[in-house]
Amino acid sequence: MLPSIPRLEDYDVSSTNGFLPAEPPLEILPDPYYRPWENIIRNLQPLILTKRLRGLVDNLPVLSTDFLRTDQEWRRAYMILGFMSHAYIWGGDIPSERVPPAISVPFTDTCRRLELPLVATYAGVCLWNWRPLFPEEPVDNLENLSTLATFTGSLDESWFYLVSVAIESRGAPIIPLMLHAIEAARFGRIDIVTECLRSFAERLDELGALLNRMYDNCDPHVFYHRIRPFLAGSKNMHEAGLPNGVLFDTGSPDDQYVKHAGGSNAQSSLIQFFDIALGVEHRPQGPHTKPATSNPHSTISADTAPPQNFIHEMRTYMPGPHARFLEHMTSIANIRQFVREHQHNRALAIAYDACLAMLRAFRDKHIQMVSRYIIVKSRESRSQSRSMSREKPARVNLATVSNKQGNTKGSATRGTGGTALIPFLKQARDETGEPAIDAWARRLLNNGPGYASDGVRLNTIGEHASGETVIVGLAGTWSVDDSDGGICHW
Repeated sequence: MLPSIPRLEDYDVSSTNGFLPAEPPLEILPDPYYRPWENIIRNLQPLILTKRLRGLVDNLPVLSTDFLRTDQEWRRAYMILGFMSHAYIWGGDIPSERVPPAISVPFTDTCRRLELPLVATYAGVCLWNWRPLFPEEPVDNLENLSTLATFTGSLDESWFYLVSVAIESRGAPIIPLMLHAIEAARFGRIDIVTECLRSFAERLDELGALLNRMYDNCDPHVFYHRIRPFLAGSKNMHEAGLPNGVLFDTGSPDDQYVKHAGGSNAQSSLIQFFDIALGVEHRPQGPHTKPATSNPHSTISADTAPPQNFIHEMRTYMPGPHARFLEHMTSIANIRQFVREHQHNRALAIAYDACLAMLRAFRDKHIQMVSRYIIVKSRESRSQSRSMSREKPARVNLATVSNKQGNTKGSATRGTGGTALIPFLKQARDETGEPAIDAWARRLLNNGPGYASDGVRLNTIGEHASGETVIVGLAGTWSVDDSDGGICHW
């Protein structure tokens, strides 16, 4: 007997907003008991700037989570405590490897309730960190969105999160659409599957256009130097000042240092849903990942773990119901097999290959964005640091340590998740084209050699056969090789 088609409401997935909550996130916890938290999150930017945050948090009472009533309240508590913990860790001249009980005790309870690790994940900084300016207008309209919390108070940081929110909203209709396609495939309805795939491809093209809007209001310099350091996790942050990871001090003798990746759009359930629906398979990549585990509070060190599938690891950073929804989806996904069994139907095969092409194009845009926001800024910073005195930097964080990386051949700029993501992103991009049905489309999507006999260039536009990405723009031409790291987003 075939597994049942999942009901979205069973997995906290909205038929209209997808993995975003069906109702806008709470703007304030209603119980005045939590006013100390609300006062800090409301004044987070000046507290960081004046370096008062750590002293204030050290003197906070340890608040219980007993007065959190609804799912919305638990999510806001997680968002607040995630921002507070990262601000505490990275908000001084040197990072703090210990987080005090005022954060650690309620944060541990909240993470356990939501099945999330002790770190600010994509769910906290994006999915549960937005409000509509006008409730009657759509959430996928960037001009109708505002954030509830930021580290810097800048438009750039808000925009960085809100582009992801808009993409989640614009992509939400694809979820019920592809569930309908999977059910139709079970009954051999080629016409319905074809039409669903066509709609999928068109919506993916819209998501690519939304992703490109990142450049409108998020300046690479501001992102690299001011925003990115606060998003860093505790994994692979030796040189950034956290050789042991972070200790969340709950007063228990069982407290241990943890090493978790920072917030990453690889933690977006929507993007992984696309891969599962289309049957795109991702292989393990590199020694920078750790084994996937069902325990989000695992203290397994990533430094010595064997290579594993980074995509699957990121599911442990998703809210529990969303991760289980993806598992259910994996058990019912049948579109790739259905298209192969009916590949003689040209309309069906073309629609499926078009989805793969649009998803690959989306990933190409992301690679270029990573290059512009991280690699170029890192190289600029290194160049500036070599031309200045060699005094010790005033602060130690992901940005200052990245300035010193790359001086040695083979070193890598770190993403916020502690990983060098350019190789991973390129591999994920290339794997997207592997299931293509049409032989010509398969060659085109899989970076075939040189030019085809019909004159079509089979290599990725702007990328050498060696894998070096070349960006051509008004400022000239520059390149990015595999030794550099990633933005850890998309």
